[in-house]
Amino acid sequence: MTEFLTSQLAFLPAPLVTVLIILLKIVIIVLPLMGCVAYLTLAERKVIGYMQVRLGPNRVSLLGIDFLRGWGQPIADALKLMSKEIVVPNGANTFLFLIAPVVALGPALAAWAVVPFGAEMTLANINAGLLYILALTSLGVYGIIIAGWASNSKYAFLGAMRSAAQIVSYEIAMGFALVGVLTAAGSLNLGEIVKAHAGGLLHWYSLPLFPLFLIYFISGVAETNRAPFDVSEGESEIVAGFHVEYAGMAFAVFFLAEYANMILISALTAVMFFGGWLSPLPAALAEIPVIGSLLGPGIHWFIFKTAFFLFCFLWFRATFPRYRYDQIMRLGWKVFLPITIVWIVLIGAAVVWQLPPWFAGK
Repeated sequence: MTEFLTSQLAFLPAPLVTVLIILLKIVIIVLPLMGCVAYLTLAERKVIGYMQVRLGPNRVSLLGIDFLRGWGQPIADALKLMSKEIVVPNGANTFLFLIAPVVALGPALAAWAVVPFGAEMTLANINAGLLYILALTSLGVYGIIIAGWASNSKYAFLGAMRSAAQIVSYEIAMGFALVGVLTAAGSLNLGEIVKAHAGGLLHWYSLPLFPLFLIYFISGVAETNRAPFDVSEGESEIVAGFHVEYAGMAFAVFFLAEYANMILISALTAVMFFGGWLSPLPAALAEIPVIGSLLGPGIHWFIFKTAFFLFCFLWFRATFPRYRYDQIMRLGWKVFLPITIVWIVLIGAAVVWQLPPWFAGK
């Protein structure tokens, strides 16, 4: 696509063509992502409704089609939030109060720049892609801290401190889990990490690194403040937590940040441990006429794997009770962190000794 666009825009200066192509790629990634974020809220209410033998949203239709009853609910929610007033509390720092939601959402969107959707489908195929991901995802906590402090509310500040401590704790476990992946793959480039899974289902890192996969995904649930780790929204103690003073679109941006982070964690889980766009089926099936393209590698496998892990996020919320805060911190510091350190040592030994089939020749 890049070559086609370059040829069509050849009459423009080369630097301008490069900027336009980059902007177009950003739009191609961000617009569907925001649509997915909006409809993930509908999927959550529908999935949990089915699990609890309820209907979920079923009133607001889309385009007047009876079959799509409920599909217009995210649009109605967006219109409602855009029409509500943003109230800045007395004594609040107005600039920080309004910029905090942007700081929370920005990294969740910017991280997609290095996520590989396919063999040649990456906005920025940089060698240090994993470091870029770790650096950006760690910035989201600043939005939460700023929101709690700038609100001039003790409830918001307590919620921000609780949420920040939780996020920082599980960031460490997530980082160590990804160190195990880059040690096994021998690269920080996300595309190269996916290619290291080549060879079929038995070569995916979810098997030799299964404990790290569990720790990474559970830590991702905790980092996004999702149930059963959603103590930042403990209604009985701190009302709604760090965003208790927010309303309208300012609150909606925090809401979008949470769901955008859910999609990002699910996508990275697919890339790091489940082969990204690679197919779990034997390579010979890709030669079958007509349906071979669906059975072989492609973006559809990446989307399917990401959707499965997103379903797990929703499943957890409908299944598990909320942890106490001391249990959450104990799990991160006393369980996950030691396990990841031990597994990094074991993986390093496996790579050095070239234990087949996963680490031979690394």
